[in-house]
Amino acid sequence: MTTTTPATDAPPTRRDWIALAVLSIGLGLIVLDGTIVGVALPDIIADLHLDLTDAQWVNSLYAVVLAALLLSTGKLADRWGRKNLFLAGIVVFVGGSILAAMADAAGPLIAARAVQAVGAALIMPSTLSTVNAVFRGRYRAAAFGVWGAVISGAAAIGPLAGGALTEWASWHWIFLVNIPLGILIFVAGILTVPATRGAHHRPGADVDGALLAAIGFGALVFAVIEGPDLGWWAPTADLELFGWVWPTDAAVSAVPVAFAIAAVALLLFVVWERHREKVRRSALLDLRLFFLPTFSWGNLTAAMVAVGEFAIIFVLPLYLINALGLSVMSAGLVIAAMAVGAFVSGAAARHLAARFGSPGTVLIGLALEVVGTLILALVVTGTTPGWLVALPLVLYGLGLGLASAQLTGTVLRDVPVDVSGQGSATQSTVRQIGSALGTAFAGAALSVSLALTLPAALAGAGITGSAADELADATRQSAGTMITQLRGQGAAGPFGDQTATAVDALARGFADGTRWSLLVATAFLLLGFVGALRLQRVAGRPAPEVAEAEAAEEVGP
Repeated sequence: MTTTTPATDAPPTRRDWIALAVLSIGLGLIVLDGTIVGVALPDIIADLHLDLTDAQWVNSLYAVVLAALLLSTGKLADRWGRKNLFLAGIVVFVGGSILAAMADAAGPLIAARAVQAVGAALIMPSTLSTVNAVFRGRYRAAAFGVWGAVISGAAAIGPLAGGALTEWASWHWIFLVNIPLGILIFVAGILTVPATRGAHHRPGADVDGALLAAIGFGALVFAVIEGPDLGWWAPTADLELFGWVWPTDAAVSAVPVAFAIAAVALLLFVVWERHREKVRRSALLDLRLFFLPTFSWGNLTAAMVAVGEFAIIFVLPLYLINALGLSVMSAGLVIAAMAVGAFVSGAAARHLAARFGSPGTVLIGLALEVVGTLILALVVTGTTPGWLVALPLVLYGLGLGLASAQLTGTVLRDVPVDVSGQGSATQSTVRQIGSALGTAFAGAALSVSLALTLPAALAGAGITGSAADELADATRQSAGTMITQLRGQGAAGPFGDQTATAVDALARGFADGTRWSLLVATAFLLLGFVGALRLQRVAGRPAPEVAEAEAAEEVGP
């Protein structure tokens, strides 16, 4: 029997705690999948002959589809039951994983990632809203601490798992491993997860809102990813979509048009959601939630944390494997330094929160993230040892664990239980937009900077002319895979006894480009720090009575 969980402070049962573990592992599975691809990406690029733009889409499309669907699935979770959507999501996610493992080209892999994202979009709001509904009062902080620690740990340990599976088996196994895990989570979910849903429903389905959100978010990420190749204003390359071509002789590139479409679509989305609210029809997003200061400022901070995290996770494996020449497993071990910090601080977060409060703990976490990323940007060179890269990652991971563990509970603190699905879906959407933009901005910064740093590094090594220009462009387009190929060829390569010199120069140039990407990540984390300052200030204020407004509206005039 499906019930609505009341907002009480009753102690959770043993089954509730087991359900929390199952939901957290289920969520950890899809968070892991968002980061496990990173270390395997150089192997995937080489095997499937991807370019830098394809590689960005392999990472970003997952987050774009998630962002486009989460508001809709959060609403469905409240209406149709959170447990039902959680179980359905596991099935779809495992199906997408099978398709991804079978992919033999860029198109099928990117499409399979979209299927995975659909499953993840069903899972994510269902997990968080169930936790929000079942655990109340003093038990809620502990539940969200567990939930946040699992997210941080899964995101950070993904590169290590990806490195181990890729080096000891093949990159296909980063997707195949989801099959047995998905089956176990599905069975455990049936047995332990309580069936909850929202208490009231308005008529209608907000299809138009879902389409506007998808168009807006998709166009925004498309513009950021494709800008370096298509041109930020004047066209520099043809854009081909389903047989239709946007030519290089067009008056303007497709990129500013995509930015304009995103702005218009998202503006119309806000107007449409306000209209749905006014006529008392089912709306995808309850905009009144943003009148809760903790909700609005917490979401802004969470978005900046996600941008910084996924920018690092995208660009670092390319640098470690291609520029430094580390093995896939070694690169995974270096990036797993984040997991060490995240696990330690995730466990300690509630103790810090007891002393400094949740917003204060978030602020401490953001400060550590900023310092860690800045140090990382400073130590990156073409010859930096892996252990030296790992040290600032531990510091960054400590901050990530603190911020993630406490942000979730703070953002949803004042959200009424009956709209917890929508509230959690909004928060998850914001995080996914941040992760998609993190990959997009890091990739764009890397592409733009490599166009400058690679030719300069080659010229500094005495390698000039058309051959040097072609080598620099091939290295940029291959996201650094060309460096690995030249390193493997040695003196038998096209540059003969100058190959080692060319490799060293390209490694220096790639490191310089990586530094610019990391500085972009640092800038977004600084914005997150500012948001955390504001969050700390507003967290002590009484929240607007959203719950009373909901009740009054349901009664009607």
